[in-house]
Amino acid sequence: MADDDAALDVAFLALADPVRRRIIARLSRGPATVNDLAEPFEISKQAVSKHIQVLEQANLVTRSRDAQRRPVHLNPARLEALTAWIDQYRLVREGQFRSLDAVLESSAGQTAPKAKDRK
Repeated sequence: MADDDAALDVAFLALADPVRRRIIARLSRGPATVNDLAEPFEISKQAVSKHIQVLEQANLVTRSRDAQRRPVHLNPARLEALTAWIDQYRLVREGQFRSLDAVLESSAGQTAPKAKDRK
């Protein structure tokens, strides 16, 4: 379990940076080279490469070799694992809100004056 927690920490820390989130968003449309990924940013290609390394260490992206190119690919399975972790807590909270709604509905029905009582 501690290894899972450490992996979650690394992934969420990697996603805490807005540049890395934008890289992930771009990669959701398909693989890209470092040059492609660096284009919209006003930072150096080396800085973008360092961001990619952080994402690789978090297992959020992978690189492959295609002749001279080394495209970066999104690791959708890792993102799915993060989503599943978040969803388990979201579902618990939704259940709590549904229970609260039921209590509020029943108490509102008990305290609302009846039409004949209001006359």
